[in-house]
Formats: sequence, C-alpha cells, structure tokens
Amino acid sequence: MTLKAQILDDIKTAMKARETAKLNTLRLLAADIKRREVDTQTELDNAAVLSIIEKACKQRKESITQFKMANRQDLVDQEQSELDVITTYLPKQMSEEDIKVAVSAAISSTGAAGPQDMGKVMGVLKAQLAGKADMSAVSTLIKAALTQ
Repeated sequence: MTLKAQILDDIKTAMKARETAKLNTLRLLAADIKRREVDTQTELDNAAVLSIIEKACKQRKESITQFKMANRQDLVDQEQSELDVITTYLPKQMSEEDIKVAVSAAISSTGAAGPQDMGKVMGVLKAQLAGKADMSAVSTLIKAALTQ
C-alpha cells in the first residue's frame, strides 16, 4: 500500500472513530499531497509523498520553536499533536552512529577535503538518507567532520 493510500485510509478510520485532531491533521497532509499532484499534473510516488511528509514535520518543529519563544503553550501542544500524527508515516529514523558512518563513507567516496566540499557530500547523502534521517543533523555532522 502506498503512503498516499495509507493516509487516505487513515482519514476514513479517523472519521469513523471521531478523532477530530487526527482527522484534521491527516486532511491537511492529504491536501498538500493533492496540491502537489495538481501542480505537477502527475500521480506522486512514495518518495514524493515522503518529501511532503518531511516538509510538514519540519514546519511543525519550526512552529513549536517559535510558539515556545512566544510562551504559547496551547499552540505548542497543538503543533506537537500534529507532529506526532505526521511522524507515524516516516520510516524508522537512523541513529546518530549510523549517520556518522554514512557521513564518513560519503566523505571518502567524494574525496572531500574541507568545508568547501560540503555540497558534494550533502548531495550524495541526501539521496541515501532521504526520510531516514534529519538532514539538518546530517549537515551538522558533515560540518564537524570536514572542519577537523
């Protein structure tokens, strides 16, 4: 079953169970998917749907940070509950050690020598780790490895 089909099935399940918070979050996600399909005039594959889910997670995390700074706990709770629903559709995340191993392998395969080669390494890893790791954490680990 594709991710898109799974989300649509979960919308139906949430409707039947009267889980309004989950239903609203899934509807937003389905709308984002539909919007991208209309824009590109194609049926999205799992990789494209996964990128939409990752973007939604990133948006929620940024919102949580902003709302915490503004002392808006009610909005933090709402965004956190949405984030919890959305992250169930992401694949299992890699551990930091696994990411470090992938970074080391990418650095050696590209021959990166310093911070100026970060783009090469990031390009290789973005394809490998899409959906499996937080790319901002990967970027931080690449910077640390290249500045040593």
